[in-house]
Amino acid sequence: MAVEIAIPTALRSFTGGAATVEVDAATVGEALGRLTTDHPQLQKHLRGPDGKLRSFVNVYLNDEDIRFVDGGEGATLKAGDSLIIVPSIAGGAGGRP
Repeated sequence: MAVEIAIPTALRSFTGGAATVEVDAATVGEALGRLTTDHPQLQKHLRGPDGKLRSFVNVYLNDEDIRFVDGGEGATLKAGDSLIIVPSIAGGAGGRP
């Protein structure tokens, strides 16, 4: 089944500027795998050397963080589902004046 993945602005250069990418997949993990197969430069930005999602990358299935969805990356996708990749933002003044 086709699922739409929303790509954050910071990663769009790796998808040819596309804000969304559609892939055919049955699970969240399969969708992310297809995304990185179609756009290999995304792999290092989404997953660490161990293959796990990087701690600063959040993926939402509809409006719920996949870390809290039953099955996690193994969660089954249904018609109309969408995935959103949201990198954590850090920085700022860091307490400095």
